[in-house]
Amino acid sequence: MPYIKKEDRKVFDDLVKKLKIDENTPSGELNYLITKILLKATGKKRTYKRLNELKGVLGCCGSEFYRRVIAPYEDEKIFRNGDLPEFNQFE
Repeated sequence: MPYIKKEDRKVFDDLVKKLKIDENTPSGELNYLITKILLKATGKKRTYKRLNELKGVLGCCGSEFYRRVIAPYEDEKIFRNGDLPEFNQFE
């Protein structure tokens, strides 16, 4: 979960503001950035435990991004454009 204490967020928020990332940033560049962060977080002595934790972080980030950003976007599109009839079979 990305919900760390507010007082602990400033250092990370300041770093993110320095990044030259926007809606036009290629996904390959985002992948590179995330990979570099993860590699730094593994340290020099990689262990299964730490690698497994970081893989879990990625999974949780993806799930939370889907839950908080993608799902509401899709719900809005369903509302505006209509749902697929196949999903309305129980109505």
